Amino acid sequence: MDEAGNVDDEDLPDRNEEIALHGAAMQEFMARAVLFQDAVAHAAGLNSTDLQTIGILMSNGPLTAGELAARVGITKGGAITAVIDRLERSGYVRRSRDLEDRRRVAISAVPDALMPRIGPIYARISQIWGEYLDTLTTDQIRFATDMLRQAAELNATETLRLRADHP
Repeated sequence: MDEAGNVDDEDLPDRNEEIALHGAAMQEFMARAVLFQDAVAHAAGLNSTDLQTIGILMSNGPLTAGELAARVGITKGGAITAVIDRLERSGYVRRSRDLEDRRRVAISAVPDALMPRIGPIYARISQIWGEYLDTLTTDQIRFATDMLRQAAELNATETLRLRADHP
């Protein structure tokens, strides 16, 4: 790179190789993240959709069935109702009527029901990841955090685009 931060032509072969390696690492990370989440769900006696549904509720707070269906990506028929029914029977979510609009029913996660099953799994990986982060500088951690946020935003945008293109 020159002083202005532009890529020199002589840096292109190394840069292109590094970009290709980065792409392969990202693809592997995403595949392994999906498999990890599936293993966590299985360890908790859930399927992946159920775990993701609970996770969305824990992150976003109470949602209506329609809002939840849109976020999970289940928009056909009554499929979200079956998911909510299953999770409610297991004690992982609860339905409650909106006090201002009695027609509106909000779905809420019950973290105390799920955390004993998944908390130790996430605590273990968090500890291992924390040990790795301890080997990095603050600037490296900031860069990695920014990159993960950008990747998450790109994934969210592309997920919405794919759902719109393939309802």
